[in-house]
Amino acid sequence: MNFTEFAKSRKSARGFLDKPIPKTVVDEIIAAAKWAPSSYNTQTWRVHAVTGEPLDKIRAGNTENTLAGKPHVRDFPYKEDYEGIHRQRQIDVAIQLFEVMGIGREDKEKRTDWMLRGFRQFDAPVSLVLTYDKALEPAAISQFSLGSLAYGIVLAAWERGIGCVINGQGIMQSDVVHKHANIPDDEAIMICIAMGYPDDSFEANQVRSTRANNEDFVTYVGFDD
Repeated sequence: MNFTEFAKSRKSARGFLDKPIPKTVVDEIIAAAKWAPSSYNTQTWRVHAVTGEPLDKIRAGNTENTLAGKPHVRDFPYKEDYEGIHRQRQIDVAIQLFEVMGIGREDKEKRTDWMLRGFRQFDAPVSLVLTYDKALEPAAISQFSLGSLAYGIVLAAWERGIGCVINGQGIMQSDVVHKHANIPDDEAIMICIAMGYPDDSFEANQVRSTRANNEDFVTYVGFDD
């Protein structure tokens, strides 16, 4: 398969089999992904791979804090609410997911359950928590590098039959993640990646989000037509 076909074949997984991923496989995935572009070869990323009881404690803490109404706690400024076309794209994929999962507009119980799945990192057997040193703030370039690493991770995992979803809800209570993943206070949590073998019977795993046409976001300057 060429890269274009492979990249287009990837999709986010939100339901996983109850099957552990060996540490050696996780390490292979990270070893492949670390060749992602990094500004000036600074490699300003850190990865905390979490599974088992520590991950269960993170799920419980995220869920309990959310249900108790605790405000989100992040390690860097973040715009919570998208607007305009970005919000519309978010809504479009939510509609796809809710339709296949049979979640109606007025079904508050199922909507809450779906939200909590995100805070539980979709019950995936492994979570990769991506961080950078706080000393690098303002860290836009470091965050760019972590984004490159994250894409490398999801592709390397997909090549091995392992699904991922880049999950912002799973680190919305960053103090919980710091505590149970033993992440030092001088590291800022950027994002986590929920990872596991996809459950093909889970309806949401059949959803593939769309992408805008190039002409909607690309401008060509100086090219011959």
